[in-house]
Amino acid sequence: QVQLVESGGGLVQAGASLTLSCTASERTFSDYIVAWFRQAPGKEREYVAVINRSGGGLTYADSVRGRFTISRDNVKNTVYLQMNDLKVEDTAVYYCAASARVFSRSVSAYDAWGQGTQVTVSS
Repeated sequence: QVQLVESGGGLVQAGASLTLSCTASERTFSDYIVAWFRQAPGKEREYVAVINRSGGGLTYADSVRGRFTISRDNVKNTVYLQMNDLKVEDTAVYYCAASARVFSRSVSAYDAWGQGTQVTVSS
């Protein structure tokens, strides 16, 4: 099973930008559909964005569309989440997840997860 490691989180002020990275252990990372999810304290894990194997099929949650951009570099085995104009409500632990089978916004569709990276946005 592919191993995923997220990085790039931190503490920023509202309006700032951050770029998260999700790096995979396998050279066949291009075989996987990858998604970003997030989980705020006391809330369920929610979908943020997903990208297909070749870097297309980009979809976003309504709450981040127009501010966040998902992309991937299959040579570097890395998927990125560029986050602009961050808001206090974007504060959460961000997780990347991979699926070899299905393009989905559902948590249950993904069977490989990273450990998460904390993003905190202050007002």
